[in-house]
Amino acid sequence: MIILKTNFGDIGIELDEAKAPKTCENFRQYVLDGHYDGTIFHRVIDGFMIQGGGFNEHMMQKHTRDPIENEAKNGLSNATGTIAMARTNQPHSASAQFFINVKDNKFLDYPGHDGWGYCVFGKVVSGMDVVNRIKGVKTTTQSGHQDVPVEPVIIENAEIAEQG
Repeated sequence: MIILKTNFGDIGIELDEAKAPKTCENFRQYVLDGHYDGTIFHRVIDGFMIQGGGFNEHMMQKHTRDPIENEAKNGLSNATGTIAMARTNQPHSASAQFFINVKDNKFLDYPGHDGWGYCVFGKVVSGMDVVNRIKGVKTTTQSGHQDVPVEPVIIENAEIAEQG
């Protein structure tokens, strides 16, 4: 399990390595590298999703590794409480950014509008109350980005929790 320790509380995420092995390995490596520490949820849309993992609280984008293969054709759905990879309009462009669905977003499932969809690779197993608090924050436009929380929602630390 991955724990995202935020200034709103902890979010526990269980990865589905059987259905999205490359995506889970990629996400886990970013956690191990400390990439997510100090990043923010920079795009928050109530009734859709909360997105993070790419920017610090000054809206400076963090450097990432090369993009990964899109594993959206894995049978997992962008249901409430699932975590998926964010990407550009290029299907195989996901790197570090992710989003947590705050409602059922089946239109993002494979094949989606572009023949690919967005890869679900896990689900929130604890802290959905934290996700629900985050989705309701006041947002603004900042540094050319819309839906940015007025008060930063910070991922202070991301870590792999001991199983047991």
